[in-house]
Amino acid sequence: MSYLGNIVSSVQTVFEGLTITFSHLFREPMTIQYPDRTPIPVKDTLPLRYRGFLDVQTDICTGCTLCQKACPIDCILIEAGKDPELGQRVMTRFAVDLSKCMYCGLCTEPCPTGAIRFTREFEAATYDVKTLVREYILNGEKIVPYKAPKK
Repeated sequence: MSYLGNIVSSVQTVFEGLTITFSHLFREPMTIQYPDRTPIPVKDTLPLRYRGFLDVQTDICTGCTLCQKACPIDCILIEAGKDPELGQRVMTRFAVDLSKCMYCGLCTEPCPTGAIRFTREFEAATYDVKTLVREYILNGEKIVPYKAPKK
């Protein structure tokens, strides 16, 4: 008798599982194929204060390294020094490691010119972590830091 009871129990459980499956068969899907079929671009749906990737405008950067000092996890690297040829201070490297960044915003607050800021960009799928290091000063380039006009 227990043999027939086991068969009836298994048929009932299979039937219960299939009723749940068939109930979802005729429903409108909840998922959207991203990014192909979104009605509005995702960047337009983000809140105004969204923190995407960091971007640096090197033409207005003063090279003060306040952003580097404010970063709690050292994902910003600025190399600056005096150039003997030009006789003034130059920046030779400005890099942000997005794989370390926790998007806290502490680096954007102390910047006197607003040279470092968040973008609305958020897609960074990659096979190599090294590609997440954003270099804002190319190899061998020397940038003279911006000097704000005195008031």
